Amino acid sequence: MQKYDLAIVGSGIGGALIGALNKDKKHILFEKDSNLGGCASTFKRYGNYYNTGATTFVGYEDNHIIKDIFDKMGYSPDIEESKVAIRTIQNKKVVDRVRDFEHFLSQMQEYYPNKNNRIFWEKIKNIDERFWQVKNIHFAKYSLKSYIKSLLTFKDMIRTFEMDLFKSADSFIKETLGDISQEYKNFIDAQLLITVQSRSKDVSLLSMALGLSYPFHKVFYVNNGMGTIIEDILKDVNVHKNEEIFKIKRKEDYYLIDSSKGEYQAKNIVLNTTIYDSKNLFDEKIKSYYEKFEFSDQSAFTLYLSIDSKKEFLEHYQIILKDEIPNCISNSFFISFSKLSDDKLSQNGYSVTISTHTKVSTWKLLSKDRYKKQKELTENFILGHFLDYFDSINKEQITKTFSATSATFQRFIGRQNCGGKAINIKSILKTPTCTTPFKGLYNVGDTIFAGQGWPGVALGASILNKELNEEF
Repeated sequence: MQKYDLAIVGSGIGGALIGALNKDKKHILFEKDSNLGGCASTFKRYGNYYNTGATTFVGYEDNHIIKDIFDKMGYSPDIEESKVAIRTIQNKKVVDRVRDFEHFLSQMQEYYPNKNNRIFWEKIKNIDERFWQVKNIHFAKYSLKSYIKSLLTFKDMIRTFEMDLFKSADSFIKETLGDISQEYKNFIDAQLLITVQSRSKDVSLLSMALGLSYPFHKVFYVNNGMGTIIEDILKDVNVHKNEEIFKIKRKEDYYLIDSSKGEYQAKNIVLNTTIYDSKNLFDEKIKSYYEKFEFSDQSAFTLYLSIDSKKEFLEHYQIILKDEIPNCISNSFFISFSKLSDDKLSQNGYSVTISTHTKVSTWKLLSKDRYKKQKELTENFILGHFLDYFDSINKEQITKTFSATSATFQRFIGRQNCGGKAINIKSILKTPTCTTPFKGLYNVGDTIFAGQGWPGVALGASILNKELNEEF
């Protein structure tokens, strides 16, 4: 039986980063799918390539977590900075989220006029800048060292943000902008759903600031698909693709791993599964630990298109509608176009990923026939509005169309939900950390502190890596 110091289950952003940062150790990484990256993978269907879910790459800049980690690896990604991070369109109001603050603010004042727009958005930008300047952020439990480090971080956060740390997003909106229009509120919430998987009513001021500020950073297009980054950083890692983990049993000083292709031993386990799915790998005591975390019902509905067109488009758009999308919990959808110059994604025309938010429970108990009909209803609704907004594209130019629900994601990447519970002052003590009560068992990913997307998951991976370095 093969024995390892470190076994990683899942090749999503968190698992991939941990694997790459620990490739000098005796390690193994398992991925149940044929594609690496989970939600950040790139897959092939009908002869075309598509990004599974994650399509924006942000944070690769000096003094930011992503670049710090990549520099440690000696890795430079093949990326191009987007001139416009995202073009938001709502009722003929077009706002380009750009790094130039004054240009962005002038657009906001034109389409969403408010005497305190500058106060609001400057505060949002300032909080974000201060957060990424905080050094040695740590949040972990279950050991004296972890608690002390977490307490020191909390003290640093209070020193940095003072009472702003305890404010809710909604209270700050009312305090600065007052009773804003539903359109303005929808503009804010639509962007928060992309970045923190929640609306303003459910998050803290800090979370809102981080979620709304990502276009003030450098936002990049990843050539050849998001999965290319994952594949590149894992090229020297012992990766076992198409190998599913069925059970993990805790022994006295190691873990016994039962997979679809054999058995392994590992002193340390890092799970890049969701905090909710991890329970399925264990029996008794460890299972009961994971069962205490309340399942986040939120998921994604994703529509994939191939479009035969030579017209130039931006990389990212967000369309905000008046009505909620059928079978979804959002009235907006996010569109990502491949670059025409991308030899892989655009070899047969544009590769387009369109995503919105839904619930796992919406799709879970439907009959096969009912599931198919509801999926088509949602797909056609999004496609119809997409064509309304992009009138230079006609239906005949769309050469391939298919979609994915939570059931689809469960089948291919082993997860149904999208993101974890919103982090705020009330929920922080219940928020899962990278450490567990069990020696040698860890978690990483977007359902674990610190949050969503590349920066959030990378921050969590950085914290976990410090814990692992102490273990080794």
